[in-house]
Amino acid sequence: MLRKITGILSSSVAVAALAVSLNVAHAQDAETVPDPDTPVAKVGNSVITEADLAYAAQDYAQQLQSVPPAEWRTVLTDVLVEMNLLAEAATEQSLEDTDEFKRLMAFEQKRALRNAYFQQFIQDTVTDDEVQAAYDAEYANFQGGQEINASHILVENEEEAREIIQELEGGADFAELAQEKSIGPSGPNGGELGFFSRGQMVPEFEAAAFDLEPGEFTTEPVQSQFGYHVILNNEERTQPAPTLEAAEGQIRQDLVLAKFREVIEQLKANNTVEIIGPESDEATTEESQ
Repeated sequence: MLRKITGILSSSVAVAALAVSLNVAHAQDAETVPDPDTPVAKVGNSVITEADLAYAAQDYAQQLQSVPPAEWRTVLTDVLVEMNLLAEAATEQSLEDTDEFKRLMAFEQKRALRNAYFQQFIQDTVTDDEVQAAYDAEYANFQGGQEINASHILVENEEEAREIIQELEGGADFAELAQEKSIGPSGPNGGELGFFSRGQMVPEFEAAAFDLEPGEFTTEPVQSQFGYHVILNNEERTQPAPTLEAAEGQIRQDLVLAKFREVIEQLKANNTVEIIGPESDEATTEESQ
């Protein structure tokens, strides 16, 4: 549950990037980010600003994923215009004076404060040096599994596969035959599939490929659900550790999660938390230390 909650809070990183993209896309100079108080539109007595666009980007980040970036500002501006029209209509009906609305505003204020605290005192406190240190510690003694770089020629029937094997045994070039005869999508690239480890290919293909020595090709056709394969083991290696760039996102999220837990436990220790539930006869209280 903590990871799920932290993941939701950590989405502010993506939101911030989205807001910056909004502004940079709008600016004539990519180095210039518009002032947050710059007006974007006016609706009655209300002014919509660049900051409003950024806040709207937070609320609609998921929906914007299906919208071309060049249209983000237009879409969000339309949303904010409609929002302000309805908000002014609500004000005319004095909805802000109702108890229900006041309760909602109290909740929204606490949520906004929580998010602001999380970003400033938890998320933003994870440094690049901490990420580097965590990466170094995690992968210092990394031992990856076996990987092979294989190529294959895929054909529809066994007879054709056997003819290809005979050509290879006669000295034909594997890549040229793949380009000429393979019906697989890797054919134009000489049949090369790149590096892969166990569990990534269909079982029949995997078993035959990993049974080959580097430089060897299968002397019998290998049948799978896709047809008949002739496989060449180009190269073997031990799977390398992921680069810092590839691992950084997960490492940073783990560090944020750890800090989140630490802060929550400290806050619980310094405050009295009383859980009052209808299903329990007795309230559960966590007394301050």
